[in-house]
Amino acid sequence: MVIVFALLALAVLVTANWYLWRRLVRDATSGPGRVRRAGAALIGGGWALAIAALVAERTGAPFWLQRVLAWPGFLWLALSIYLLLAVVAGELVRPLLRRFLEHRDRRKGPAPAAVPRPERVPAGAPAENPRGDVSPPEEPGTQEPGAKEPQEPGPPAPITAPSRRLFVSRVVAGAAAAAAVGTVGHGTYGVLRGPGVKRVTVPLAKLPRAAHGYRIAVVSDIHLSPVLGRGFAQKVVDTINSTRPDLIAVVGDLVDGSVKDLGPAAAPLARLDARHGSFFVTGNHEYFSGAAQWVEEVRRLGLRPLENDRTELAWFDLAGVNDIAGESEGQGPDFAKALGDRDTARACVLLAHQPVQIHDAVDHGVDLQLSGHTHGGQLWPGNLLAKAANPTVAGLERYGDTQLYVSRGAGAWGPPTRVGAPSDITVIELASKQA
Repeated sequence: MVIVFALLALAVLVTANWYLWRRLVRDATSGPGRVRRAGAALIGGGWALAIAALVAERTGAPFWLQRVLAWPGFLWLALSIYLLLAVVAGELVRPLLRRFLEHRDRRKGPAPAAVPRPERVPAGAPAENPRGDVSPPEEPGTQEPGAKEPQEPGPPAPITAPSRRLFVSRVVAGAAAAAAVGTVGHGTYGVLRGPGVKRVTVPLAKLPRAAHGYRIAVVSDIHLSPVLGRGFAQKVVDTINSTRPDLIAVVGDLVDGSVKDLGPAAAPLARLDARHGSFFVTGNHEYFSGAAQWVEEVRRLGLRPLENDRTELAWFDLAGVNDIAGESEGQGPDFAKALGDRDTARACVLLAHQPVQIHDAVDHGVDLQLSGHTHGGQLWPGNLLAKAANPTVAGLERYGDTQLYVSRGAGAWGPPTRVGAPSDITVIELASKQA
């Protein structure tokens, strides 16, 4: 089955890229040559870099090599998505533009034939007649009556069908390329400038009046990597600290790489500042990056990992469970261990990376689950795929007596680009119904 799926995926990839080359390069050029070969090399080389970047990250290649491959490789992934979408949209424009040009040319009608311009004779030079005789130069104003002035060539003839097809293909290809580059450029700038701040009020029935207005800064999916490094981490830390939260919750997917490579990038997390501390739970990407080492590293930086654990704060319980990906290492989520013996009369806030863990949270009487993982889809229309795999893609929803809040995340995985799903850090303000 794995081989069949791989072959199917390869066939789809090859077909899609052949279609891109045909519409963007072959149809927009007048014949074989260097331009077509360069277009094929660009598309093939882009995918070679993208695959190499993914392999280098997963296999722990030298960090300098990961950084060299990551920028062009991952950006090509995003660019190819929007090139394909733009070219498909161009199929709707193509016949309309062709009909417009045909209609315009029919309205103009055939262009008048151009009268050849007579050969200019220098002033004063004798003119030859057909018999070879030399005539005296014509005096100004002695043109014979009824003689016509030489005519200028008429307007150009209408565009012929072959050239019309080439013109339409070039217009559509140029517009598709410009739209894709603009979309990816804007989405990349949005990630690199750092996440914005969202504020959401969540009422909890069991929350005492004294805790009304308690603020939890929720950050997920920072994804420190060969692309998003120490500078990006510092922007995230500064943004969180600027909200002056009572508690900070880092709900998984902090990194895409080892402590050896990304430990310096994560160092700014030591400056997170909240009245009741900072807490951390693993995401699936921690288990691709050495989860045990990262748990110890965040502990060293001053965050408290909640590995299927719970702490009792003054007004509510704060619990955390490992990510589902930890099951492959015998470190999966254990709700009974984290929540089994707690006082159910107290409000409970649970940190769990994936929204799908909400069903276990409901079974254990959790009041509010804080999650990430989805990125809000990250690259539209990825939100449709995210919706198919997650109960909630982004925002606040209720499941029975349990509420689920899903952050779109602060960073990005793969391409450092977001389209239709801006990054965020969310300040959850708890509200007591007794206030």
